[in-house]
Amino acid sequence: MKIHDSVIFITGANRGLGLAFAHEALRRGSKRVYAGVRNPSDADVHGITQVKLDVTDPAAAKAAAAQCSDTTILVNNAGIARLTSSTLDAAMLDATRDIFETNFYGMISVSQAFAPILARNGGGAIINVLSDAVWFSRPLLAAYSASKSAAWSFTNALRVELRGQKTAVVGLHVSFMDTDMTHGFEMKKILPQAVAAAGFDGVEGNAEELLIDEFTREVKQSLSSEKPLYLDPPEI
Repeated sequence: MKIHDSVIFITGANRGLGLAFAHEALRRGSKRVYAGVRNPSDADVHGITQVKLDVTDPAAAKAAAAQCSDTTILVNNAGIARLTSSTLDAAMLDATRDIFETNFYGMISVSQAFAPILARNGGGAIINVLSDAVWFSRPLLAAYSASKSAAWSFTNALRVELRGQKTAVVGLHVSFMDTDMTHGFEMKKILPQAVAAAGFDGVEGNAEELLIDEFTREVKQSLSSEKPLYLDPPEI
């Protein structure tokens, strides 16, 4: 499907990749762009309508879907990360629960709320923002990696189920991006604008899975080759 004239709802759209998706949607001629944010502000960005949304609250997801019932493309972008000192860190359990509420259960709630909307509008697309961490788990980001692996599994099942309503589901995998989440870390980063553009290219090209950057492609390739799975990751 085309981004031009579509109506797009983006979670976690107040900054970073979410905001990049919003601007890219406008650049491509979207009819309307909804930005799901926890705390809507008075800042008026032409063409972007802020919608109050906490993805960890299923009732809020249903309310946002009802308010934005003309949506044809959903971007599940909202996500958080928490560093732990190791997989044996006492804080690991609490960090995992916190991260799963947003990265996994939040994705489920929003997808369930919007899937019927997309069906009523003749079908559409869902982009789920995932990670290279789906296949490559770093000890400091073990909780985050587990949440993204779970989200990938949900994405694959959702894709199968929604084919019958003519809704495509795209899994977007990316390594480190130049956003607030990676501020202060010295490593190679990709610009969120490039990721957003690639994501919409994937929708228009009927892709099911997108491996955005070189490191992500290397990690995925290692799963089906003789190369070692545990490649040297960027330093964090």
